[in-house]
Amino acid sequence: MKPLHLGPNQPVRFYRGGERIAAFRGVAVENDSVPEDWVGSTTALFGEASLGMTRLPDGELLRDAVASDPVAWLGAAHAERFGGDPALLVKLLDAGQRLPVHCHPSDDFARRHLDCPRGKTESWVITEVYGDDPVVHLGFRHDVDAEILAGWVERQETEAMLDVLHRIPVSAGDAVLVPAGIPHAIGAGIFLVELQQPTDLSVLLDWQGFDVDGLRDGHLGLGFEVALSCVDRSGWAADRLAALRRRRDEGRPVSAGVDLALPAEADSFFRAQRLRPGPEARLEAAFAILVVIRGNGVLTTDDGGTLDVRGGETVLIPHGAGSAVLRGDVEAVRCMPPATGGKGGD
Repeated sequence: MKPLHLGPNQPVRFYRGGERIAAFRGVAVENDSVPEDWVGSTTALFGEASLGMTRLPDGELLRDAVASDPVAWLGAAHAERFGGDPALLVKLLDAGQRLPVHCHPSDDFARRHLDCPRGKTESWVITEVYGDDPVVHLGFRHDVDAEILAGWVERQETEAMLDVLHRIPVSAGDAVLVPAGIPHAIGAGIFLVELQQPTDLSVLLDWQGFDVDGLRDGHLGLGFEVALSCVDRSGWAADRLAALRRRRDEGRPVSAGVDLALPAEADSFFRAQRLRPGPEARLEAAFAILVVIRGNGVLTTDDGGTLDVRGGETVLIPHGAGSAVLRGDVEAVRCMPPATGGKGGD
């Protein structure tokens, strides 16, 4: 088992973006409807059989390769808990326009209404901001009555929804945990690495100006009366919201050159390590997606294998590759599944 480079995997989506992904990877821009790059994905788009899943260089779906030998890919402890499921989806996301106001169901809602074991808690590790006003909209500022929210959605009163959401300016290096249920929207001009539970479940609260039929596709086939019950309509005080955010220099140290980027509450869903430039960063054995933000380095694994890495590359590291060392003037985000024993969809 050896680390391997992964190329782009960009399904067409309903909002604009993709130019920053192309620039990051050093490839040509094909169109502005590919704002997401699903990296090391064993997850399909909602309603699709395999679209969105990663194929290995030999053409095999990563999902099938992992399922055939989960211990080698994921490690014994993870495989005992989750079988052949990595329990993680990683994306590069380039917001070429403001995303719609939306939310994702919780595990409990997904089980009860969608026969799905997981909802979608997610997180954002922001790598670049390039717009005039890079902000995210996250959580209602005060409690919102269910009938009022339903009316806003029915009448598509987007400004009313945006007005009641917290408006948070962001910078490169920020990391934000987004719990399931909390309404949110990523503003235009933000390029980020997204870690999330491995589903494609979204409830749209606004859709005007986007290439999607919200009345048909915005409620997961449940109808809005049911779908909107997954929205966290409670008011989020500023201090409660601040606990979801970490600046670049506020990570939790793991070892020399390695910090956990997200709040501790994220560990039961996924882990994001920020690898800093320096002599070396030592990495324990784990299934991981390595997103190389900038610089050049060398990844050396237990078996003595080496892989040159540079900014703009994404690398899939199987657990069976063993522990590793990253050396060089390189900055990266290492994305991993939930800590063994964590929630991760239970």
